Amino acid sequence: MRNLRAIVVMFITLAAAHGCQENPSPQPAPTQKEVNRGMEDINRQMAMEEDAVIEGYASRRGWEMVKTGTGLRYAIYESGPKGPLAAEGQVATVNYEVSLIDGSVVYTSKEDGHRSFLIGQDNVESGIHEAIQYMKVGDKAHVILPTHLAHGLTGDNDKIPPRSTVIYDLELIALK
Repeated sequence: MRNLRAIVVMFITLAAAHGCQENPSPQPAPTQKEVNRGMEDINRQMAMEEDAVIEGYASRRGWEMVKTGTGLRYAIYESGPKGPLAAEGQVATVNYEVSLIDGSVVYTSKEDGHRSFLIGQDNVESGIHEAIQYMKVGDKAHVILPTHLAHGLTGDNDKIPPRSTVIYDLELIALK
């Protein structure tokens, strides 16, 4: 991923330098469509690199994970009693430990207390809204959120840096 970032920085630097020349050589500016296509290619490459990092992380831990169409990965490692899966519109109460791909724990319900949220509506990561719907009360799961399902380009302005893959150890303790 560092190589791609270096290319992006070089691209931006060259573009800025070109714009600052007193007598730039006449070259047509790229069209908006060309710029968009270039950014899409960069985003696609970054997503592929993040996907490979996530695969390696799960593999090193021996986690056999399900990958959804959005790129979310989850593995139920302890099943609760039989019951219905969580669904949008219900209030889920969870215990959690949130860590970064480097292993550093950033949030935990052991310190912050369990958390409740309205599935599909409250302000939690979109990946958690998706992941909780694969669980029933009593289930414990490892959940890996790629950047676009976690805090994206900005991070959470606290403990999660920009463009971070986020790992949850999640337990669904109640549904209402």
